[in-house]
Amino acid sequence: MISVAPVEKISIIVPMLNESGHIEHFVEDVGRQDFEGEVELLVADGGSTDGSLELLRAAAKKHGIALTVLENRAGWVSHALNECIKAAGGDLLVRLDCHSRYPPDYLRRCARASEETGALVVGGVIVAEGRTVVERAVACAMDSPFGGIGFYRVFSPDAGLAKRVAGVFGIPWARTAAADSRVETDTVTFGAFRPEAFRRAGLFDESLRRNQDDEFNLRLRKAGGRVVLDPAIRVRYTPRGSLRGVFRQYYEYGLWKVAVVRKHRQLASPRSLAPVVFVGSIGLLALFAPRFPAARRLLAMELGAYGLLAVAFGTICVTRRRESWALLPAVTAVFPTFHTAYGLGVIRGWMRPSRTVR
Repeated sequence: MISVAPVEKISIIVPMLNESGHIEHFVEDVGRQDFEGEVELLVADGGSTDGSLELLRAAAKKHGIALTVLENRAGWVSHALNECIKAAGGDLLVRLDCHSRYPPDYLRRCARASEETGALVVGGVIVAEGRTVVERAVACAMDSPFGGIGFYRVFSPDAGLAKRVAGVFGIPWARTAAADSRVETDTVTFGAFRPEAFRRAGLFDESLRRNQDDEFNLRLRKAGGRVVLDPAIRVRYTPRGSLRGVFRQYYEYGLWKVAVVRKHRQLASPRSLAPVVFVGSIGLLALFAPRFPAARRLLAMELGAYGLLAVAFGTICVTRRRESWALLPAVTAVFPTFHTAYGLGVIRGWMRPSRTVR
């Protein structure tokens, strides 16, 4: 076990824009934290027009939370985070998001993991939950090695087959961890940062609309910093409530991933090309299929194999999460939404000139 300076004060850093529907639950979660040290809440608002600021101040006063509101004129998440970092005074800076829910031990576990591992960044796993049919379907798909990009999940022992199949087919977004062990990793969602991380690697890249966490953690690891995933740290995440919203989200993941690759001239993993290969091959085969029987056969085989995988993985995650079988068609539809959107985003990103991604 590595021991470092104790965490006596935590600065919670939060980007916010029109979150009136989530503020009360978010601040309530912050107020219920069982961390025994000092806690300050710094929120950078990007120009909310739905009463979020008024609700935020009222909720913070109700729960006795020290609140600082900062102005984020640019409106992007990376700018908001940097404003908060500059104003933070904690021994640990914990990034939170208004859309997610946090158990009472969240801050305490982040502090403990930081102290015991000596890592400059620690984070946990996403527990996707939904209420509507689409939210539940997306949550199921995210909780499978065949779906989800950029989210970390803990799989129960009965998911071993799913993980092995994912490895065989090179699924690039399958991130797994043992349920009871900390692991060093490339990035985490909603990280908890030691101030030293920003002294080593600088602030978040303000030219990136998405993937700013991945890019920062890549810079930090190049500077000798460690990023650790602790499966005991959990975030309850509510996915997008429509396939259109999911498509846009994952399209932007792919689009902005290219900006990160161009900046560092480094591909995070060769397997991350799988969605691009999938989308590109389907497009090319569809183009030649009207004239060439071989192209039609290959297209049918590829789509058939993909459909079987989608149904198989959908069945696994629906069973594991004890969802209704009526949800399976929706889960099966979410997989191609993930993969097609991400693949198209990457393709468009490479087709556009550098520094023009907006």
